Amino acid sequence: MVTPANQMAARHHYIQAALPQSKHGVASIRTQPETLIEVEEALHRISVRIVIEPWRASAFPIIKDLMVDRSAFDRIIESGGFITAPTGGAPDANLIPIPKTVADAAMDASQCIGCGACVAACPNGAANLFTGAKIAHLNLLPQGQAERFKRTEAMVETMDEYFGSCTNHGECEAACPKEISIDVIALMNKDYRKSKLKNRKEISRT
Repeated sequence: MVTPANQMAARHHYIQAALPQSKHGVASIRTQPETLIEVEEALHRISVRIVIEPWRASAFPIIKDLMVDRSAFDRIIESGGFITAPTGGAPDANLIPIPKTVADAAMDASQCIGCGACVAACPNGAANLFTGAKIAHLNLLPQGQAERFKRTEAMVETMDEYFGSCTNHGECEAACPKEISIDVIALMNKDYRKSKLKNRKEISRT
């Protein structure tokens, strides 16, 4: 239960709860109208009680209050959400030409903040939208091609250890505060199938 100061008007007032990017995902609320007086007046007109609670997902254990442990996301990123490159000075921005459509798609996928809204909204508790976004923004770019299939296989299989399976309900896309498309899930599944074939061939050569 929250105090009247934290209770926000419902129905004709816009309410959005999101977990900003932080270690444990502390919840915040943005509302319209913005002044507390207007909110209180609206609450007098409509008897509304709003309970704020953390995302409900078995992969996100509740620590306390509105704090949840999202370390399962960290395990996915650690398994392959990076590009191995030699250190040194930053290369010129136009050193590798990239088509605008590819750059735009990679930028859209990279907007994922790892809030966990997709997992909480999914009836299966799946993290495919998160994982697909983290894979796509690397796999679409030339710099990510060297480890593309190794990355995809490792991240998908790590995801499967913690989260449920995707059945294309589309609830994740609707809940995503960054409006990331479920197209990234299709790209992830395509690359995962290719990775199983490619990596099997590499193993057979050794």
